[in-house]
Amino acid sequence: MDSVPHDPSDADVRGVLVGAVRHSAGHTAAVLVFSTASAVIAVALPAVLGHTLDLLIDGGSGLHAAIVLCAALIAAEVLFDALEAWAGGVTSARTAAWLRRRQADHLLSLAPHRAADRFSPGDLVTRLTGNAAEASTAPATVAAAIASFFVPIGGLVALGLIDVRLLAVFLAGVPLLVWLLSAFARGSSDSVSRYQEVQADIASRLVEALGGARTVAAAGTTERELRRVLAPLPELGAQGRRMWHVYGRAMAGSTILVPLSTTAVLAVGGIRVVGGHLSVGALLAASRYAVLAAGLGAVVGQLNALVRSRAATRRLAELHAAAPMVGGARALPVGGPGRLELRAVTVFRGGAAVLRGVDLVVPGGATMAVVGRSGAGKSTLAAVAGRLADVDGGEVRLDGVALAELDSDVLRREVGYAFERPVLFGDTVGAAIGFGPYVPGDDDIRAAARAAGADTFVRLLPGGYATPLAEAPMSGGELQRLGLARSFAHAGRLLILDDATSSLDSVTELHVGRALVRDVRAGTRLLIAHRVSSAARADLVAWMQDGRVRAVGRHEELWEDADYRAVFADPGESV
Repeated sequence: MDSVPHDPSDADVRGVLVGAVRHSAGHTAAVLVFSTASAVIAVALPAVLGHTLDLLIDGGSGLHAAIVLCAALIAAEVLFDALEAWAGGVTSARTAAWLRRRQADHLLSLAPHRAADRFSPGDLVTRLTGNAAEASTAPATVAAAIASFFVPIGGLVALGLIDVRLLAVFLAGVPLLVWLLSAFARGSSDSVSRYQEVQADIASRLVEALGGARTVAAAGTTERELRRVLAPLPELGAQGRRMWHVYGRAMAGSTILVPLSTTAVLAVGGIRVVGGHLSVGALLAASRYAVLAAGLGAVVGQLNALVRSRAATRRLAELHAAAPMVGGARALPVGGPGRLELRAVTVFRGGAAVLRGVDLVVPGGATMAVVGRSGAGKSTLAAVAGRLADVDGGEVRLDGVALAELDSDVLRREVGYAFERPVLFGDTVGAAIGFGPYVPGDDDIRAAARAAGADTFVRLLPGGYATPLAEAPMSGGELQRLGLARSFAHAGRLLILDDATSSLDSVTELHVGRALVRDVRAGTRLLIAHRVSSAARADLVAWMQDGRVRAVGRHEELWEDADYRAVFADPGESV
């Protein structure tokens, strides 16, 4: 059955985070160094300011040097803060690029139908853009968070060194401080995760609506579709308010706790000053250290960033948990004829069997048409025949070698595809035809276009084969012809045409059929066909019904069966 990836474990999430840190190790270390230097200065500055104040009050020597030191420390803190911000930005940018490349590579390694079953286009866009951007801040945030803890710890130590009684007064409020931090982490994590999920849902709905924009406009259902796309907005708003509520409670607690702690320290410190146990400068330093030690705002900010990064990383880890389609290391026998064998092939989609124990042999060099009613399993058979999808049972062999054992590069060079709705890649029309596992020469590109019946209209374009794709509007038939030309230019020992001539007129289809025999590299052809003419020209026809091969033979022989003739009266859509 379809393999649906399990939710990623904490170890999977940590693995992504550790990988991100390792990729930007140097820049992350720079963030840690700069933030640590800034933290050290922040801890040292109150003591220097207090000492300077005592010198100013007492009129002692060294006042000028103390003032210069204060100015130098303040300037250094500003500099290191700026360097930390710069290094953090660079680290996040590098990490985002690495995460997106890593996730995109993994996504492209999945069987297309497996990825489509598990993730919608909008969800994938959200994961590879917004979630990757949020996850990319993790290395810099972790480094800054480590340094941020130096400040309250340093404040506590310095407060104890000034007067242990002041430390005891401050520590009385620490349990409440810890509770606020733990409550924030617990409440924020769940709301952030759900917020990101709802964002992905809205993105998925929007991508669907944009893909069918012409249909929506023609049906006059724009307002209804807008309501459907925006239906999750209330929940998005609720989760957003929940996040800010949790964050606000933590910050509100800090605005009460920090002044209370500082006031208590100042009160006790003032008594100690009156008693002659502390200097005024020491009291100033103690008040500053109390604020540093109770630096909940900075810690909560770091925790908030880490929670969002971790939630986003979990969504990336979920994508990466989907098992990729891994190739083997075997090569095909030299000069093999392209014999294709399906042995007891079974494929499940959504828990239902689409192919049921299919046994089929396509002789090397033969052309076999696959026909059947809608839902018979034709396109699924085409997908497993060239390993665009893996089988759930049985195996597929090409010239005696199991496709799962074939080297991926060899597989893609020797098995070509053309589809009903091709998607073109490349800057120009010529580049779109040449797009593939290798770049054919210009002569080969033009020959493939002629074989596909595309050369005539390509030459009429303003720049011919050099015309940018964006400036070459094409009909459905012209688009199919370019898709065919691309497959012809890279034809190997097996060529699979998945209803790739459905938009061609009868004359062009006849031309393409003849060109397949005369002008395209000799090999085996597997055609998913709906037209009688396509089946009639094939050497053999595989007649599919309910996920099984009902019969294999020549078209003329099968035509004697009324059920076979009925297939062409209800062409439908392939599955």
